[in-house]
Amino acid sequence: MNPENKTNNSLLKVDDLKTYFPIKKGLLRRTVGHVKAVDGVSFAIKPASSFGLVGESGCGKTTVAKSILRLIPVTSGKVIFDNTDILACDASYLRNIRSGITLIFQDPFGSLNPRMTVANIVGEPLKVHKKITGPGLFDEVRQVLAKVGLSSDTINRYPHEFSGGQRQRIGIARALILKPKLVICDEPVSALDVSIQSQILNLLKDLQQEFSLTYLFIAHDLAVVEFTCDIVAVMYMGKIVEQATVDELYHNPLHPYTIALMAAIPKITTTQRDLANRLKGEVPDILNPSGGCPFNPRCPFADDRCRAENPALRPVPGNSEHLLSCLHIIKK
Repeated sequence: MNPENKTNNSLLKVDDLKTYFPIKKGLLRRTVGHVKAVDGVSFAIKPASSFGLVGESGCGKTTVAKSILRLIPVTSGKVIFDNTDILACDASYLRNIRSGITLIFQDPFGSLNPRMTVANIVGEPLKVHKKITGPGLFDEVRQVLAKVGLSSDTINRYPHEFSGGQRQRIGIARALILKPKLVICDEPVSALDVSIQSQILNLLKDLQQEFSLTYLFIAHDLAVVEFTCDIVAVMYMGKIVEQATVDELYHNPLHPYTIALMAAIPKITTTQRDLANRLKGEVPDILNPSGGCPFNPRCPFADDRCRAENPALRPVPGNSEHLLSCLHIIKK
């Protein structure tokens, strides 16, 4: 089945995506509730652009990526990729779609099979999707390795023979081998040394320009996202609470959670404003969330209305591209 939809010039459009995990108890394993890992997330990514998802660990960023790829069951919503609803596809058509979406993993050590050579690791997607076989496969592997800065003599070596940065380059090569339209980067530099992070980020930007790649960039480091992305969405407890262009978000953050994340960015000097805006308290129990706005237990501006009403993501007055989920417009 090939269900098609028009997406207003967006390569990827996620519409009201919900991914809930059941909570089961008792001898009969009855469902007594749900963990709302992704709860009504919507966004769109234009071709050859970079869209960032940021937030604390556990906010649902990676679950969004897995839901888009249908690696986990989705409760409801739509994921339109290249005018096709991924969630409505049958298995055979989904296989074709997945050749256009690839993934760069966070862990450059655990994501590579230690028993496979570089040639087999990078070339495996071509075999799975039956794109190229025989001697031509190794020529293709050598070409893509050169694009990520690795020499052709690495083709018969094993992952343990490489540094962390080199392993991540192998992972990037594996993601590029199918010539995808969309690459999901799941915290691709968080496990690397700071000196290596800049090299990988520059490589990703160069590859994007050369191949007109579209990135969904998942990270918890706001400084990294500022360098790589065009539009940034901030997630908290399964919801997007603020979304704007990178310049707008970093110069005019409005949600108190976004302001707190900005204050947590390491700086040479820390101001009193940064100290005042730092997050206090712990993330609420996702099994028993508080009512109203999800951020209200940690928000210094929360009032009775915040504890009773869950605000929708809506445009900020005067700026239709800046979306905010807050009952108060917070001024810096």
